[in-house]
Amino acid sequence: MGEEPVVALHGARTVGKSTLLDRVAGVLGRSRIDLDDPATRAAAAADPALFVSGEAPVLIDEYQHVPALLDAIKAELNRDLRPGRFVLTGSTTYGSLPLSAQSLTGRLHRVDVWPLSQGEIAGHHETFLEALFDDPAALAIAATSPTPRSEYIARIVRGGLPLAVRRPSDAARNRWFDDYVALVVERDVLDLARIRQREALPRLLAQLAAQTGGVLSIASAARRARLEPSTAENYTKLLEAAFLIHRLPAWGRTLRSRVTATPKLHLVDSGLAARLLRLSEDRLDRRDAAALTELGHLVETFAVNELLKQATWAATPISAGHFRTKDGVEVDLVLERDDGALVGVEIKAASAARPADAVGLRALRDLVGDAFLGGVVLYLGERTYQLGHRIWAVPLDRVWTA
Repeated sequence: MGEEPVVALHGARTVGKSTLLDRVAGVLGRSRIDLDDPATRAAAAADPALFVSGEAPVLIDEYQHVPALLDAIKAELNRDLRPGRFVLTGSTTYGSLPLSAQSLTGRLHRVDVWPLSQGEIAGHHETFLEALFDDPAALAIAATSPTPRSEYIARIVRGGLPLAVRRPSDAARNRWFDDYVALVVERDVLDLARIRQREALPRLLAQLAAQTGGVLSIASAARRARLEPSTAENYTKLLEAAFLIHRLPAWGRTLRSRVTATPKLHLVDSGLAARLLRLSEDRLDRRDAAALTELGHLVETFAVNELLKQATWAATPISAGHFRTKDGVEVDLVLERDDGALVGVEIKAASAARPADAVGLRALRDLVGDAFLGGVVLYLGERTYQLGHRIWAVPLDRVWTA
């Protein structure tokens, strides 16, 4: 707010954007304009200029309901471009608005608001990603991990959406997740576009959840959801715009290699993914073959999301992708600074990490040379140890306890 005229907080429903805006309002002595309220929305649509003309900062919640406000804000900024004039929140992406409404491009700074990280839930600041870039070898100096497998599963199934975290039981949390999906589909996805097969959206979301932590295949999800591939692609973009899913692009040293490779898919929250897959703590603890396969994907989504959350508060911008060669050698997450330095992260749901688990990290290290600062295999075991030159096995809980 000290640098930008407009700050827009974007993130999933109930992630905490309104709570954050209320905190800002309380500190600055302002009121929050809530466009989720039908009467306020109607009044703002009738006279957008009036709603954006108050004393700075003007705080507008769920601005996507009245896109005309952006034109009114632009007119205000034409007269006064001082920093800190507006703070907005939105539960759909700015890029999903009609082109005519994207009038603040170049004047609006977007901030992604993720579900709570494990450190935020516990009340402390995480520095794992910072340490991974600063001195990966320092992560090898660690005590034995105290986290049992059952606790990892409980954290993954709980997720990080604040209202789900607060639920006192699995049954209460599952009911909340079911209502959450219905709410987002009915309120946000259908606000974005007129669709002919609204009943297919939950089916498609469930099929995409089955791909979490894997390479995205629209064709497969379309077939299982009984949709045409082109329709499934359009609906997938709507689910992405509503922050239910996100794509992790392929990493490459050239623009061509980034664009032509297939992205990976992740649900925005591991708890939501577990519910859509009907995976409970009890079922995952039983370790039947089918559940173990799904657990591997859930662990990957959980770990990737935790690290992407930490990337949002890094001192320098960090881009993320996944690395995959034509013969199937891969690294689950590649994080790269603007100066070209990068780290690699491989994620395993096993209680032991082996040198074979680091084959993708070694390939990435050999490809980029000195730009490779280090790599880690995150796993569910107890100890930290070296798997190769600049590559270590690290217990997953170090991500939020280091």
